[in-house]
Amino acid sequence: QLQLVESGGGLVQPGGSLRLSCAVSGFTLDYYGIGWFRQAPGKEREGVSCMSSSGGSTKYVDSVKGRFTISRDNAKKTVYLQMDSLKLEDTAVYYCAADGPAYNSNWCSVDILSVFHSWGQGTQVTVSS
Repeated sequence: QLQLVESGGGLVQPGGSLRLSCAVSGFTLDYYGIGWFRQAPGKEREGVSCMSSSGGSTKYVDSVKGRFTISRDNAKKTVYLQMDSLKLEDTAVYYCAADGPAYNSNWCSVDILSVFHSWGQGTQVTVSS
């Protein structure tokens, strides 16, 4: 059974940083791509970033390019989302999710939410002065 657990959310001032973690169990990261998503109140869930199962391909939504960085530690079975220069509009519940299985794939998408089938419970990120 695939399980994903997010952590690392919190309250931060504009311009600050947070690092979110997505700890996975029941699978290895070389078989499943991981995506980060967010949902603000009253808005649809949107893709933020993804990393393919090979680790060789990453993508970001335009609004976070240059500010967010996705990475992973295979030994710890954890995917991270480093968020720098946070803005008020980054406030949302952040989720990680898994697509696949596709061993060592170089494909991932932040636009096609339907390929993601296993989701974490989310972690709240609030950017406020």
